[in-house]
Amino acid sequence: MSKTAVFPEALEPASESWEPSTLSGIPVKPLYASADLQGADLLSIIGRPGRQPYARGIKSGGYRQHPWTMRQFAGHKTAKDTNERFKYLLAHGETGLSTAFDLPTLMGLDSDDPRSQGEVGREGVAVDSLADFEALFSGIDLARVSTSMTINLPAPVMLAMYLAVAKRQSVPFKRLRGTLQTDILKEYIAQNEYLFPPEPSLRLVLDTIEYCVKEVPRFYPISISGYHIREAGADAVQELAFTLADGRDYVRRLVARGLAVDDFASHLSFFFDVHNNFFEEIAKLRAARLIWARMLKEEFGAQNDLSCMLAMHCQTAGVSLTAQQPLNNLVRVAYQALAAVLGGTQSLHTNSYDEALALPSDEAVTLALRTQQILALESGVTDTPDPLGGSYFLESLTREIAERATALMRRIDELGGVVAALEAGFFHKQIAETSYRFEEDLSRRRRKIVGVNVFGAETRRPPILKIKSAVESRQIKALRALRRSRDNAKTESALKRLREAATAGANVLPPILEAVEAYATVGEITAAFRETFGEYAPQW
Repeated sequence: MSKTAVFPEALEPASESWEPSTLSGIPVKPLYASADLQGADLLSIIGRPGRQPYARGIKSGGYRQHPWTMRQFAGHKTAKDTNERFKYLLAHGETGLSTAFDLPTLMGLDSDDPRSQGEVGREGVAVDSLADFEALFSGIDLARVSTSMTINLPAPVMLAMYLAVAKRQSVPFKRLRGTLQTDILKEYIAQNEYLFPPEPSLRLVLDTIEYCVKEVPRFYPISISGYHIREAGADAVQELAFTLADGRDYVRRLVARGLAVDDFASHLSFFFDVHNNFFEEIAKLRAARLIWARMLKEEFGAQNDLSCMLAMHCQTAGVSLTAQQPLNNLVRVAYQALAAVLGGTQSLHTNSYDEALALPSDEAVTLALRTQQILALESGVTDTPDPLGGSYFLESLTREIAERATALMRRIDELGGVVAALEAGFFHKQIAETSYRFEEDLSRRRRKIVGVNVFGAETRRPPILKIKSAVESRQIKALRALRRSRDNAKTESALKRLREAATAGANVLPPILEAVEAYATVGEITAAFRETFGEYAPQW
């Protein structure tokens, strides 16, 4: 063998004119030393985990006693099918359920709505009524499992269904654990699964939070989400700034309702994307806790340490998965998961390698779960909290991201807050510009994706999970049978009280629960709100 190494073009050093940087455009120097930390907040460098401002984590022991909650996003076809996937994952060591709903459910539509055609059960589980939730959690003790539900527009309806199932299992609300996404602001910013104008939509969010704080205290009623903002094309700084700005908006509105910040702040949770740039993602999560702790203490006067702790769930970056050479995604996900853990997440979902092609197969979802288990049990990353704390590079990057995100949050405030910035099209313009720059970098190979714009080669695609059209037919048939068999007078009476509560400004959770228990459908409840709130059409 020749002693002269031959390097492919893709591995040649970058040209001198190109300055390596994070995905957010933060320049990265070739070497970091103590001088780079001059003027830094030493609390974030030499402070202890579990102490303010929590850059090093919200628990003093990190994962030494308990690893993070391991969740795998699951939902496909009917409630019965998803129940089987839930039980499969629990049997393989999953420690928390995470529910994916299909597009009609996310939009508050029933499966037999003409707009639902072709989408029922395709990208998540189809849920039309309490009957579906009863099947979804059949044989699963809600007192013993933590359940996350990724849903926003009809989030209060899904919560009510969960509560109704708990009542049928004789599980007190105060024992229920889990998370409801509920974050409608990020829908207007990125995902676009909204229906009502922002203000009445925000009212539903606040009603849900207020109800859970009083009645379901161990359940996180909102997961303020940067994940979808990042997936839409934002960079790490934008994801952090927009997410924390949304969080601040919710806090301000809850305080304006008369709630004391220390009564509800610990019930708020966050959801972040973990992308490919390993150190940038770790620094982002550390900066998130730093900014949040300072904001809650300095702006809102929080006295309780729990109020200043930012609890987070992370998910590896779906947008980073490639249909080309899909087995490469196993490696991407592993490093992203490691970044989430080193960043101090409390809960983690690892994407399956075949998700760029279809919903994950049993084999793929098992490998994704095994990735987390290997990290927790074999890698040694749980031995000490914040093992990278004090790194010249990481602490400099944490500070830089925090400063840039804080400046962007100030700009949102100068525009009049999140809703005013939304209506001015600020968020969409910012994300669009970042997405364009990223695609330009890819096309010019300033950014490289293995198997896509470098080292491309045809590989065998794995078998994928296919959803047959018969799933939709079965779901519609069951829905129509439900409407014939329920007490329709009782259902309509409950919907009438719901419309009255919506008009009167009362908290809508109690009448939603009544309607759900009368087997009102998701579409019927959404329609009742639409009569009062109207629909939203962006003006920008």
